Amino acid sequence: MTASPNQANPDLQGGPTTTKKHWIDRLHHVGWTVFHHAQKHTGVGIVCSVAYFDPGNWGVDLQAGSQYGYKLLFIVLLSGLFAAFLQVLACRLGVVTGLDLASHCRLLFYDRPRHKKLWRWGVLYPLYALSEIAVISTDLAELLGSAIALTLLFPALPLWGGVLVTGADVLLILALGNPLHSRPAKVFEWIIAALVLAVLICMAVIIAKINIAWGPAFDGFVPSQEIFSSGALYTSVGILGATVMPHSLFLGSHLATQDRLSKKPLAPVSSLSSKVREQVLTGTASKREHVQYLGRAIWRKLRSFFVVSRAELDVLNARPMSYEHRENHSLEFVRSHLYHGMVDMVSSLLSLAVIINALILILASAVFYYGSGAYGSESPASLYDAHTLIQNTIGPAAALLFALALLASGQSASLVATVAGQSISEGFLNWKVSPVVRRLLTRLLGLIPSMTVAIVVGPNGINFLLVVTQVILSIILPFVIFPLIYLTSSSRIMRVRKTASEHTVISPGVEAHSLPVVTSLDDPEIIQTEDFVDFSSGKFMMSIGWLIWLVILAANVYVLVTL
Repeated sequence: MTASPNQANPDLQGGPTTTKKHWIDRLHHVGWTVFHHAQKHTGVGIVCSVAYFDPGNWGVDLQAGSQYGYKLLFIVLLSGLFAAFLQVLACRLGVVTGLDLASHCRLLFYDRPRHKKLWRWGVLYPLYALSEIAVISTDLAELLGSAIALTLLFPALPLWGGVLVTGADVLLILALGNPLHSRPAKVFEWIIAALVLAVLICMAVIIAKINIAWGPAFDGFVPSQEIFSSGALYTSVGILGATVMPHSLFLGSHLATQDRLSKKPLAPVSSLSSKVREQVLTGTASKREHVQYLGRAIWRKLRSFFVVSRAELDVLNARPMSYEHRENHSLEFVRSHLYHGMVDMVSSLLSLAVIINALILILASAVFYYGSGAYGSESPASLYDAHTLIQNTIGPAAALLFALALLASGQSASLVATVAGQSISEGFLNWKVSPVVRRLLTRLLGLIPSMTVAIVVGPNGINFLLVVTQVILSIILPFVIFPLIYLTSSSRIMRVRKTASEHTVISPGVEAHSLPVVTSLDDPEIIQTEDFVDFSSGKFMMSIGWLIWLVILAANVYVLVTL
């Protein structure tokens, strides 16, 4: 008996209604799948994007817009593309190898077969020192920017008092545990995401209240000769240093090593013994015993913040000292994390960092260069100037939003910089101290010079110092990019083992050591062929990487010579 067409194709049995329901179900399934993947994998890109619109960016973008109008928007776009490319390399390095960039630098230069001390003291430790200088410069900009925002919100607060208040945000990180754990700290990522969203909303509202000629603004994304005019290249290098942040490359590679799909819960750390916990839960303990035991538990918990636990010490001791003593992530891990991480990184940088930077520069151009507050090319606008003019021309509400956006960007970038400093010190030096101590030391390295600058220089020289810190970051950048491009271009480092059992008989004329095989213990004639999947950068990607490196190096050399 021949089946009818409707029986042969169930989708046609109900006619258009069934077909519509079928497509709705498919769209619903696709939507939930995208949401599930976004929920699991989104986070690293947002955290890394914070570094690209910190208060240092604000200072440089305000200077660029007030002096050159929309002409340097091309540099903002180009820097964003550079940042996206380099962050993707850092993401690939972390996902494939399971090690961050700082740890790779230690493996490369700490225990070389020849001239060990020369490599350590001539390359590794100077590179670590430059990385720490980058963190200090970043933290200096973050702390000063947040302090300025606080003084704008509370005029009676002195600048050094604002630095002190904003420096206390490290306590928030201490309460979040360790964001660099093998599993992501989602609370940390959600806090950063909320601050980023606050910056974007505030800037969008301010831009909506300004009359902007969008035609000339979009023309600014096209390269022009104005970039090479007197002083413009120096500001362009500052934009480049403010956008492509060295510490973000270290942090991005570290966060990419985390397992974002594991459903196994982390083992809770108990502060009370089982007997005490049982007494407390059952209510058999007296009030005095309850308070006494609780006090001991709190003391043990506080003490654990400043010492290395046995489990963490085992992890630190297990860190390899050479590439011969370690294995990369499994092929399954790489395939389930790599492309999600790359999409998250690129989309976050291009949709958040580039747009926010462009809005800041457009704001400065419209208000200062083309508007009633035109300063001309002789007087770059500062954060205080921008706040005052926005308040006078647009209104107090817009000025309040400006200060809130600056504060949100400074606090979020400061949190990220502190965690990045922890990653750098752990990777380069293999420190065996608690994460709390590492974060406190990292914050002090930025807090002391920030307090000094706030007291000695005062508000008048802050904007100049913000630009200088970004130029310093740009000068350090080639030294950080070089090992990143080298590592991701090496097939020896970026390969992942793929093992498949095959019944193969060893030919008598073939030597065992010449075969890429492992002999089976059960049957010497049954072997396992082992090959690798290469995730290193191809010739095209490698060429782009080295071209970016040469562009940054040439720009830095030009600025140093002209200065």
